[in-house]
Amino acid sequence: MRVLLLLVVIALPLLLWSTLPTPSSGQSSKASELSELQQRIDRARGQIGRKRGTERVLSSQIARYSRRLDRLAARISTLGGRQAQIESELDDRREELEQLRTSLRVARARLVRLRLRLRLTRTALRGRLVQIYKAPDVDIVSVVLNSDGFVDLLERGEFLKRISDQDRKIVGIVRRAKSEAVRSERRLDRLERRQATITALVKRRRDEVSAIRMELVGTRVGYARTKGAKAAALGRVRGQRVQLESNVDELEAASRRIEGQLRAAQRRNNTVGPGAPPVTRGSGRFIFPVNGPMTSPFGPRWGRLHAGIDIPAPDGTPIRAADSGTVALLQGVGASGGYGNYTCVQHTTTMSSCYAHQSRLGTTLGASVRQGQVIGYVGNTGNSFGAHLHFEVRINGTPVDPMGYL
Repeated sequence: MRVLLLLVVIALPLLLWSTLPTPSSGQSSKASELSELQQRIDRARGQIGRKRGTERVLSSQIARYSRRLDRLAARISTLGGRQAQIESELDDRREELEQLRTSLRVARARLVRLRLRLRLTRTALRGRLVQIYKAPDVDIVSVVLNSDGFVDLLERGEFLKRISDQDRKIVGIVRRAKSEAVRSERRLDRLERRQATITALVKRRRDEVSAIRMELVGTRVGYARTKGAKAAALGRVRGQRVQLESNVDELEAASRRIEGQLRAAQRRNNTVGPGAPPVTRGSGRFIFPVNGPMTSPFGPRWGRLHAGIDIPAPDGTPIRAADSGTVALLQGVGASGGYGNYTCVQHTTTMSSCYAHQSRLGTTLGASVRQGQVIGYVGNTGNSFGAHLHFEVRINGTPVDPMGYL
């Protein structure tokens, strides 16, 4: 009899344990697929965040190049006005050059005439001197013979006193012709130098304006090409981001389908408590608030700290208190912010646990709760992409990895 009783005592717990719902291989497969989907969604959203950052950088660069192009266009416009002013000045210089050329032609023609006249008068004077030389007036011959040359002869007063009025007239003509020829040659020389100076000035100013204008136009073309390349890159990044968002939408739709299947399976298999699944324990002092795979661990995520762990579960799944304690914080219906509806339970003077994104709360502020007691229900409130529990453990208010306590 005692042996029979002992067998019953040993067999009864085993029998009761065998009646508890255990996840089927299909459910485990679905949970694994859900976890993988969530990880893919997290990676895709991280890529989307980076793409958005690249879009902001490219948009900022395009805006800078647009402002540079606007400034260059203003400078080119100003330079165009300056060029018009220089062209007006050049027109005046060209008119002056044309007048100089006309004056030069007149001066050259006059110089030719003067030289011809000087040659003729010299020829006439030479003939007259020959006649004087042959004349019997010895004094005039002496003056001619003692002169240093033809020019010196014309300057000798003695010679001029002794020749006739006709001869003096010829000498005056020669002297004036020579003087006018010298003046014309000097004036012609000045005109030619002035022409060369103005021509060089016109060319220099024209080349200067052309060089600056070409430099600005070249810079504008370079800026425009760079801006176009940036715009093309922005278009590619934007297209990639839109494609990623479309992929995320598809992944989330698949995640919702799997969640629905898991929820239906849980409803079929759940036989423990009022809608609450069996308690799952790890090696720590806390129990798991909900059953399911962890899809996002504690640590850096998307450039900042992910202060807890994410456990996907069907919408409305009961959430258990990880340990006994007092409800210290409670954010109810109408909650705003990333956590949505959440509950925080104070376990010791330094340790607390928090449960975020609840669809509805299952306790009140200040209430004492036992480990395993239902304190809320899984939801998708706040900054959330699908029904799941965001679970945190905090020491003196600072988040720590919950896996060290589960």
